[in-house]
Amino acid sequence: MNAEALKQDSHIKKVVLSEAEIQQKVRETGEIISKRYSGKPLLLVSILKGSFIFLADFCRSLTIPCEIAFMRVSSYYEGTSSSGEVKIIMDIDRDIKDYHVIIVEDIIDTGRTLRDIIDRIKARGPLSLEVITLLDKPERRLVPLKADMSLFEIPDLFVVGYGLDCGESYRNLPYIAEYTE
Repeated sequence: MNAEALKQDSHIKKVVLSEAEIQQKVRETGEIISKRYSGKPLLLVSILKGSFIFLADFCRSLTIPCEIAFMRVSSYYEGTSSSGEVKIIMDIDRDIKDYHVIIVEDIIDTGRTLRDIIDRIKARGPLSLEVITLLDKPERRLVPLKADMSLFEIPDLFVVGYGLDCGESYRNLPYIAEYTE
């Protein structure tokens, strides 16, 4: 099913962020990070599965060398609201103490999941730690947490697309859309 057909899906209420808007912000963020970390050992940590598309576009926007690692974390179980349980399914497979680490996240909602990830990574002693999120929903925050860079702040909507899903579907949308049941 192509992107136009998906827009007609009865669960897609509206497009919140277009593909063009997303790509422009990713490029701008890549320029900032390239300047900030020029000449420094950089490790991008993608939080799977939702951030894989953002990570791919973001790392291609960088003009400096970087390495990539993955974590897989789950707190949403086939639904549209957080279970509140954070489970590390796949952890970083290397020593990170000689790297400046950037966590590349798709969305910050309550903050509980990311808070746990940040604490785990800080305990490993990276040279520095920064969080870049594609989407931020500050009105949903349940723990004190602020990303170092948020590409977009959005209202309290359940969104899909550009890697974000509902029950594993809709990740392939090139835009961010509001999902309704």
